Amino acid sequence: MIKHALILALSVSATLALAAPNKELPVAKVAQICDSAQCQTAANAALQYAAFWHSGDTKFARQALSNAFTDMTLPRDRKQGLKGVLEASSGFRRAVPDLKAEVEHLLVSGSFVTVRLRFFGHFSGQFGEHQGAGQAIDFRAVDVYYVDGEKITKNWHLEDYHTLFEQMQISE
Repeated sequence: MIKHALILALSVSATLALAAPNKELPVAKVAQICDSAQCQTAANAALQYAAFWHSGDTKFARQALSNAFTDMTLPRDRKQGLKGVLEASSGFRRAVPDLKAEVEHLLVSGSFVTVRLRFFGHFSGQFGEHQGAGQAIDFRAVDVYYVDGEKITKNWHLEDYHTLFEQMQISE
């Protein structure tokens, strides 16, 4: 009983609203971060990457991702590494020019980070052969990162494409 109360107390004390060390970085709505320097470093890398998806500014992707970055759930026709990430963002921003991203939940345990993201904007551009008409876009994604040193080296991700394509009025 005491053991469970202690675990609960430690868990609650570790749950906090992460104060971003840099005003350019997003603040997670809910954050649970283990109490170590490695966890803080991993959280910072994850927030750098979220800032990239929020702003489209490639400096954040370059700061967050290792030169050896590997997308472990690489979509068909996407290049591996930083180049693939930058091209994916650029392509999606052509479809949703006002794209923004929020960090809804950040969970850090050692070198692993799980991030629940919310993407939103308006489909007013071109997506493949489809032209947007200003449809509101609001979908979620979950990413799991492995951080080595100060950079993300591996990423597993799952996007809610069903909701996205329904909002874009595109058949899957």
